Amino acid sequence: MTEDKSTSQIFTGARVLGYVSTHVPFVARFIKRRGETLLCTSVGKWFHTYGCDKFRLLSVSGEHPGPITCMAGDGFHIYTASENNIYAWRRGCELKHVYRGHEAAVHKLLPFGIHLISIDKNNILKIFDIKEETEFLELKFEKSFKISTICHPPTYLNKILLGSKKGTLQLWNIRTSKLVYTFNRWNSAVTVTEPAPAVDVVAIALENGKIYLHNIKYDEVVMEFVNDWGRVSALSFRMDGVPVMVTGSDNGHIVTWDLEEKVVISQIQQAHSAKIAGLQCLMSEPLMITNSRDNSLKMWIFDMPDGGARLLKKREGHAKPPHLVRYCEPTGENILAAGGDSSLHIMNTVTETFNKSLGKASINRNNSKKKKRLQKDTNIIEPISHLSSCMQRDKQWDSIASLHQHMKTATTWSYNKLCMGKHKLKPPVFEKKVKATCITVTHCGNFALIGYSNGQVHKFNMQSGLYRGHYGNDKLQAHKGAVRGVETDLCNQRTMTVGADEKLKFWRFKSETNPYHVMRLDSAVAMTKCHRESGLLALAHEDFTITLVDIDTMNIVRTFEGHTGKINDIDFDSQSRWLISTSMDCTICTWDIPSAQLVDIFSVEEPCTSLSMSPTNDYLATSHVGELGVFLWANKLLYERIFLKPVDRKAAIVPKLKLPTTVSEKPDLEDLGTIDLGEPEYKSPEQISEELLTLSGQSTSRWLNLLNLDIVKKRNKAKVVQVPKSAPFFLPTIPSLEMAFDIGKDENTKLLIPDSLSTLTPFAKKLDACESEDDFEVCIMKLKEMSPAAIEAEVSNMAPDVGGSFDVMKQFVLLLNSMIKSNKDFELAQAYLGLFLKMHTKIISQNAELKSALQAVEEANAASWSRLQNSLLYSICIVKALKDM
Repeated sequence: MTEDKSTSQIFTGARVLGYVSTHVPFVARFIKRRGETLLCTSVGKWFHTYGCDKFRLLSVSGEHPGPITCMAGDGFHIYTASENNIYAWRRGCELKHVYRGHEAAVHKLLPFGIHLISIDKNNILKIFDIKEETEFLELKFEKSFKISTICHPPTYLNKILLGSKKGTLQLWNIRTSKLVYTFNRWNSAVTVTEPAPAVDVVAIALENGKIYLHNIKYDEVVMEFVNDWGRVSALSFRMDGVPVMVTGSDNGHIVTWDLEEKVVISQIQQAHSAKIAGLQCLMSEPLMITNSRDNSLKMWIFDMPDGGARLLKKREGHAKPPHLVRYCEPTGENILAAGGDSSLHIMNTVTETFNKSLGKASINRNNSKKKKRLQKDTNIIEPISHLSSCMQRDKQWDSIASLHQHMKTATTWSYNKLCMGKHKLKPPVFEKKVKATCITVTHCGNFALIGYSNGQVHKFNMQSGLYRGHYGNDKLQAHKGAVRGVETDLCNQRTMTVGADEKLKFWRFKSETNPYHVMRLDSAVAMTKCHRESGLLALAHEDFTITLVDIDTMNIVRTFEGHTGKINDIDFDSQSRWLISTSMDCTICTWDIPSAQLVDIFSVEEPCTSLSMSPTNDYLATSHVGELGVFLWANKLLYERIFLKPVDRKAAIVPKLKLPTTVSEKPDLEDLGTIDLGEPEYKSPEQISEELLTLSGQSTSRWLNLLNLDIVKKRNKAKVVQVPKSAPFFLPTIPSLEMAFDIGKDENTKLLIPDSLSTLTPFAKKLDACESEDDFEVCIMKLKEMSPAAIEAEVSNMAPDVGGSFDVMKQFVLLLNSMIKSNKDFELAQAYLGLFLKMHTKIISQNAELKSALQAVEEANAASWSRLQNSLLYSICIVKALKDM
């Protein structure tokens, strides 16, 4: 097998988890056939389609050449703009049209009947014919009128309303390409223009926080509002008969306005943690959808007593990039991911429907739960820096313990209850400037051991949160300097601690006064990782090297050198054969522990901040600088024959891989006729039979009982019926599918029949007339149409003593040889061959031509069975190997 230098030997990009939304406003489309509203959100170079009923992900689009800048939709297509082109999609993933012509990035789109209106950064408006993809109109605007918004007032035929950054609005007739009217009432940039349910009225939101309901027919202000939260970023009207306007601000707040009383109904502070990008009330329903650049999509329902909205459903990921990922279950389906927004999420590798948020870390969880809708949660603490978990006692008490940046207090989390725990782990006596540096939860899930920057190591009970002692002397110190790692073994017999004093100490888990062994290290340790099942302890040093220590013999067994930057994270595979590491040099290395060799290395675009190998060895999860998602890399060794070879770090060319995307295959946007969905190309049976054996696809009753028809007939034999004495006269017939009388020679008959008159059945005549293998196809199709009883009759009548001939029998043997050699209809050929041998064994043994013909059939049959046996044995071995993992 040739080695591909441009890819990793072990890992290949699978997909990314945790992306929901960006700063691009979502698109809502009601699909009448489904009876459901679909929501499309941008996630960078792709967009996701969600269903409103269950808020689950339905489809993922193809990849765009660059990030999506704006989106729009109508009853037929979803329109997306990326760089200078516009793309039209059907069913969320099928590319139908591409519109080219813009010389700058497109930032506004508006479907307008059979046309599509687009505006780019150069202040050029273009109108395209949707079906023909041709340019219908182009308008160039002056720099003094920088277009910021676009909308179509209902009932205004062929007219659009454009807002500018200087506060003026223009009404254009796109059919005649003429300016109809200019509105010069405002001196602040227009941020939103939205048609109101009332005719001739348009809501205009300005950058200074003011909102006007303006009658564009008479150029008069109907109502005026002031948003105290500043600039309005999104606006919508309730479409279920209630006179209510809803606005969203740059601060993530939502305000509901009563249009009859001209007052504020309710406010939701921090509805999103970032600017509200899109806000839309659904038609004829008391529902509202919002999305934001905080990577969330939320559904709100207007059922509060004061007329306000409450959160009904949500899909969210990390608002800030995650920097810590850990697999937390033996099944390998769920990943714990901690982000810079102080939140902890569970990412499911099977379906995003099971993604859950455990909330944000809080000083007082009860106060955070009691927080009113108009108050900001001030209890949020620093992001999680270290994480450890054990699911042995998850149903009884908290199973996750975490440390936070610049804090000495550790927090607990409940995986079962999907929330933050009630315990705060903190020693009874402590200095103010001390910080917690490392943590581990024991294999039994009963204890948490925490190391601190002053060299102390303390032990806590996970069930009660009580303090259970420390390691070290009377001064409570286990090391001179900060503790860089603390680990325990599988049976809670030993504790290993590593400090900045370049010492590795082994302690009895219960006797905590003095270590029973101390190892002097060559350099300071940055982090540790212990594989409890194998008893291997990995130490990542500050000089970019990694050492492995056997905790049973307390000796260094392996040393790995090759990274050129700070090591960010290390992890073992489930069988402790590999050690995977990543550093700030943007590389991810896989070290083979038995051979002490580097067997795989690849680099990524952004440095990997954390990694974790699945307990089932199927995926490697990584997080990266500046990326909101958790990336999965598939292990190719599970489904490909790969022989790992040592890699020379100095001489090897490190392949650079792109980060995994939301889809497994990248569709080609230039090919408008097809879209690549990652499905394999269809192969006909003729193509497959060149490499494999194919079956006929017929039911088993058509061939399985051919050898046992005599038993079936005997079992189904009817009762004996006495023949009447004066039976009518019948001419004898020949057994066949077609009616034919038996007028063969008889010694007592007086009829003279010529010798040239054939007694063969119609099938036998057709078989006897075949001259090449191509002619046998007609006979094979005829056999497929016959019933098992008719096939038995045809084969039995091939013998010379019942009206057949040796030539017909030889032709049938050649037909079987042709079927076996073609590798098609494998089971039919075996059934027909067995039936032929069963009925004519005696005749075959007396004829040399039939023996020689059957010898060729035997050779072809042996070759076919050998191929089938090799494939079956290989499949069985693979299945057994996967079960043993």
